[in-house]
Amino acid sequence: MDILLRQLYQDQASKEHTCAILVLKKDDSSFLSTDGFDAIILLISDGVTDWVSKHYEASGKRIAFHTMSQDMMHHSLITGNQRRLIDWLVNGKIVYDRNEFMQEVKQRIDTFPPGDRTKKLTIQFAKLLRRFEEGKALFSRGYILDGFSNLFHALHHLARIAVIKDGFYPEVTVWEQVKKIEPEIHKLYQEALNSEEPLNKRIELLILALEVAIISKLELGANHFLDVLRSIDGEVSVSELLSIQEVQEYRIDLELILNVLIQKEFVTIVKKETPAKAIFQTKYKINDFL
Repeated sequence: MDILLRQLYQDQASKEHTCAILVLKKDDSSFLSTDGFDAIILLISDGVTDWVSKHYEASGKRIAFHTMSQDMMHHSLITGNQRRLIDWLVNGKIVYDRNEFMQEVKQRIDTFPPGDRTKKLTIQFAKLLRRFEEGKALFSRGYILDGFSNLFHALHHLARIAVIKDGFYPEVTVWEQVKKIEPEIHKLYQEALNSEEPLNKRIELLILALEVAIISKLELGANHFLDVLRSIDGEVSVSELLSIQEVQEYRIDLELILNVLIQKEFVTIVKKETPAKAIFQTKYKINDFL
């Protein structure tokens, strides 16, 4: 197997754009992460702009070869959109590493620097808000199962916030992590799934619990965005906020975060006159006590 894999990746090691190559073989613990393939080869290369995948078969073994840039890898680590990637990076065997690039990535995952953690918390908090608002709206309109689905996803984002807060990357087995870190959230998860209460009642209880959680996690979850606001001198328009590079990973939900911060008086609305009579442009400013 090792010889077969080496034939696929060895020519990449000599290319100037190659940063690192990792190999992950299928076993009982990594079956989900390898998507059923016998082995995964992950090439980090600055010679690509997209995530490129190729499949091979040799001697009855199926192999998936994935190539991505280091920018895409770091983006995926922060946003959490590709959780299997964490498993590949943590558990994959390094077979090529230019200037200890991958060793530094693994160290970054192990230590989970505060800057990464703060942004990841806000990304997950934004997703929590989105799922919560959509679930609550659907439930109120009588779409019971769709509402429950969205609220249950909101609960998953709450679980990931608990894990990140404790300095860990959320894994595929996030509920096993949460069970040890914040058992109250795990209990809420169990009750939402297994309670003998009618579904409507379970949804109502879940909405109440999530509302309390959102308030209690607001400053923690929105801290990255609050730091962005603190760095701005004076008031700022929403278009200016949406253009800031630091918020791009949660840009789609930024206005939702902003509205919650206004409701809870973390942010103040500043009205600016426009040429149209009685119409004002609204700008925003973080409150002084923060």
